[in-house]
Amino acid sequence: MEKLINQFEFGLFFWQVLIFVGLILLLRKFAWKPILDAVNEREEGIKEAMLAAENARKEMMALKSDNQKLLDEARSERDAMIKEATAIKDKMIADAKTEAQVQGAKMIEQAKATIESEKNAAVAEIKNQVSSLSLEIAEKLLKEELTNKDSQTKLVEKLLGDVKLN
Repeated sequence: MEKLINQFEFGLFFWQVLIFVGLILLLRKFAWKPILDAVNEREEGIKEAMLAAENARKEMMALKSDNQKLLDEARSERDAMIKEATAIKDKMIADAKTEAQVQGAKMIEQAKATIESEKNAAVAEIKNQVSSLSLEIAEKLLKEELTNKDSQTKLVEKLLGDVKLN
């Protein structure tokens, strides 16, 4: 260090200062301005990216809110559809029960009518059989009674008396 101080030359110092100042001016004119422009451009790009990110965040929040609203609407619509389907199902079941009861009542009435008609037919058949048996019995009795002339006379008088009473 002492050697540098002892060998100091003013001319050399002057030219070094002049070259340094010239270098500073050249750097200012050709390098400093493009560097500052690049830094400013980068700063603007970062600001724009930050704004875009903020806008995207706000848009995402809005979309999230819209999605939640849509989801809530879909859920309420689904619940309404389920209630409606349940009501329709209950109505169909009630209608089916009513229809089954009506059909059952009709079938019971038809069965009663069929039973009544069959009963009437059976009674008529029994009456026919009874009358036919009665006629056979009466025929046999009459044959036996009519073989005797006194019995015939009594029977005719009795029958005439019965006819007058009725």
